[in-house]
Amino acid sequence: MMAASSALPLIEKLKTGIEGFDFIANGGIPKDRTTLITGTAGSAKTIFAAQFLAEGIHKYNENGVFVTFEESPHDIRQNIEAIGWDITTWEKEGKWVFVDASPEPGADAIIAGNYDLGALLARIESAVNRVQATRISMDSLGAIFSQFNDNSLIRNELFRIASAMKKMKVTAILTAERIHEYGEIARYGVEEFVADNVIILRNVLEEEKRRRTIEILKFRGTTHQKGEYPFTIIPNAGIMIVPLSAMELKQRSSNMRISSGISELDNMCGGGFFRDSILLVSGATGTGKTLVSTQFIHGGAINKERCLLFAFEESREQLFRNATGWGMNYDQLEKDGLLKVVCEYPETAGLEDHLIKMKMIIEDFNPNRVAIDSLSALERVSTMRGFREFVIGLTAFIKHQEIAGLFTATTPTLLGGSSVTEAHISTITDSIILLRYVEMFGEMRRGLTVLKMRGSAHDKDIREFTIDGSGMHIGKPFRNITGIIAGNPIHVSAGEVERLGGLFQD
Repeated sequence: MMAASSALPLIEKLKTGIEGFDFIANGGIPKDRTTLITGTAGSAKTIFAAQFLAEGIHKYNENGVFVTFEESPHDIRQNIEAIGWDITTWEKEGKWVFVDASPEPGADAIIAGNYDLGALLARIESAVNRVQATRISMDSLGAIFSQFNDNSLIRNELFRIASAMKKMKVTAILTAERIHEYGEIARYGVEEFVADNVIILRNVLEEEKRRRTIEILKFRGTTHQKGEYPFTIIPNAGIMIVPLSAMELKQRSSNMRISSGISELDNMCGGGFFRDSILLVSGATGTGKTLVSTQFIHGGAINKERCLLFAFEESREQLFRNATGWGMNYDQLEKDGLLKVVCEYPETAGLEDHLIKMKMIIEDFNPNRVAIDSLSALERVSTMRGFREFVIGLTAFIKHQEIAGLFTATTPTLLGGSSVTEAHISTITDSIILLRYVEMFGEMRRGLTVLKMRGSAHDKDIREFTIDGSGMHIGKPFRNITGIIAGNPIHVSAGEVERLGGLFQD
């Protein structure tokens, strides 16, 4: 009996250069093989095919051939250069070449039996040899196969294309349409069986919001990450994938404390927040969340720490006016290079776009502190799943940078209650500060408590606080009130407090 080989031959992978993709592909797509990219209209198939060539030229000095069956090279060149890739220059330098197989305007439909695929493959091979290409993209197969009425013929022609690509020793991307986001892989039901690898792009409409995702369905003979991953398209960058699986719990922890900007809150937290912790400030509208984030930013800036504020509910002018009203000069801090304020409505982009942009700004500005006011505003522009992935991705990134982050979240009712934001972020934050309204004898007061502080002792009292022209002032604990956190404050007489206290004494 023959012994089985202990080591299987490894399939070499080619890095695509597409942000995030090579991670979920465990190193890239299999080299010298065909990969089918399938998706509905608007799922970014053509962009993926073009970016595969563009990144090869830009990052790895690997030339490419783009075969177009639908749009003219002029239209594709115009669309792709709008993203930021200078295809015209690459064509002049002999790094990129088009093979135009698109139909002539007004031309009669091609009869299946008269379509000369052999002549087309010869043109492709000539282009590959001319620029010494190692990458090729073909967009889109459906334009050819719409001429055929027999699926077995389509399958044979696909085999013919795949075999020709292997003989040319090029790594090929082939795009194809599908009718539905979930269901049959491609229009004709045979494409996925012929290609060595299959990748699905989706542009799903859920809760009146579009969300693009990518899934590697199969890599023949090698491994890849499973499941769907969100992606977006960024000008001058193209497709950028956000793989949550890339996050690692390897960030270091520091015992160094930093000030919240409110001295009494520092005392309640055992001397301040940890330098690399994530803080959640939760409360109803008007309880002082923006003030806490403002003082957090100011407390860092006056200590010469670089601070970054993302605002999704108030304009820059409002924020600067409010800070001035509390005795803080944001204008001067900005001039000194200690503060950067970024204000945007959540509706200006999808959550994936916001996440990537925020990461870029953080990396560029390199702050010591980041405040986001508020996360709840971002719930409006995403599905539940998309928002959860955004929160996890942003929190992990800030932790990896080893900087302090403060997020605010708005509760759904005036007197408390949990929000969707809290449900997604409470377990991954290091500290939680609750701000609550407390109704007492026809008067609304404000209360604050440190609900959680990971790795440190903290004050357990619910303290009353006031707000005036110099900021927040934390006072004494509420002693005769119960039910504050539950959102149902009830006044208890002094005698009842003593009686209840006696039940726990020996």
